[in-house]
Amino acid sequence: MDGLKVLPSGRPGRGRLYVNRPDGQAVAWYDRQTNRISVLSDGWREAVLAVLRPYLSGDWTIGPPPVPTRAELRRLHLPPDRDLAPNRPGETLLGELEYGAPGGSRARHRMRRQLVALQRTGAELDLLEAEDWRVVHDVPLPGLGLLDHLLIGPPGVFVLRTVPGRRQRAQVGDLLLTVGRAAPAPDPRWIRRAASHASRALASPVTAALCLTDASRVEVAPTLRDVLVLQPPTLTPTLHAVPATLKPPDVEALFTTARTTTTWLPNQ
Repeated sequence: MDGLKVLPSGRPGRGRLYVNRPDGQAVAWYDRQTNRISVLSDGWREAVLAVLRPYLSGDWTIGPPPVPTRAELRRLHLPPDRDLAPNRPGETLLGELEYGAPGGSRARHRMRRQLVALQRTGAELDLLEAEDWRVVHDVPLPGLGLLDHLLIGPPGVFVLRTVPGRRQRAQVGDLLLTVGRAAPAPDPRWIRRAASHASRALASPVTAALCLTDASRVEVAPTLRDVLVLQPPTLTPTLHAVPATLKPPDVEALFTTARTTTTWLPNQ
């Protein structure tokens, strides 16, 4: 099969499947929403069908792609090691826990609790991909660490930091976030800095958001107006209530830029 590999774009079960040569260049892709295979050259047709056949379902079609946009051309030539789109929620934590996290049992317990929160929020965000939203998890921000989730949809671009509520009361102020009796943490300030960084990198307005999972109650200071506070049970309706500002081509263009590591790590 000429060494072709099938690589996902977006979350498992959604988005596109790309068929790449060993050098990382795509020769075809399968859009699972439209059930269409686009082949860049007819000479690859049989080999592409051979590797994609286990993934095909229903009445699919195959043929040359429509004339690609500039954003699509950039995506087709993106090497896999520079593509953030396949990241799962909490990708870095998953790796650390799998290969031996540093610290004692308490540290590992906190990491597992954080991972559960990230996966719950990520699962909610991933569902939006069926509605033409795009999401990237574990985005590296120089000087800040990892951004939990970057969400792009009709209402715009959102950066999200997930905080476990631990079934306790959470208080969100202008500068600090407090969960139960734990020491206040500067999460509101951090997510503002992340939004500012993302806005510069993407050349687009970005909304800062905090997502609290499993909190018994969430109290938000009335003066907090530049940070969106979300909870998984009402996360999707809250995002849908934000007025639309982007058209589908704008969403795809921003996603193409956001999924590339060089956008965030220009010296890579």
